[in-house]
Amino acid sequence: QVQMVESGGRVVQAGASLRLSCSVSGRALSTYAMGWFRQVPGKEREFVAVIAWVQRSTHYADSVKGRFTIGIDRDDIAIYLQMNDVKPEDTAVYYCATIHVVDYAEGNYNRSSEYENWGQGTQVTVSS
Repeated sequence: QVQMVESGGRVVQAGASLRLSCSVSGRALSTYAMGWFRQVPGKEREFVAVIAWVQRSTHYADSVKGRFTIGIDRDDIAIYLQMNDVKPEDTAVYYCATIHVVDYAEGNYNRSSEYENWGQGTQVTVSS
């Protein structure tokens, strides 16, 4: 079992930067990749980014590519999502979760149904 707890969400103006953090604890972390998703009311959860815990390979949604960066903190107890040049359409609840490396390698990393160990979410609001 892996526990994920998000933090860092807040209200910011368009063009600003903020950094979300997701603390990670549990066993067998090397068998997972960790992803960020976001969700607005009435819509499905949307893939944002993912990183493999061991290989450190990453993938991004086209909507955030070049603006957001996913990484793992140096002490390996948290993943982060660095969000630069945020836009009002980035407003959402952001969640982190795990996906097994097998599903990640098969290219299924953008499907929320492949993930487990979801955190409780952190709200990001971008004002125009």
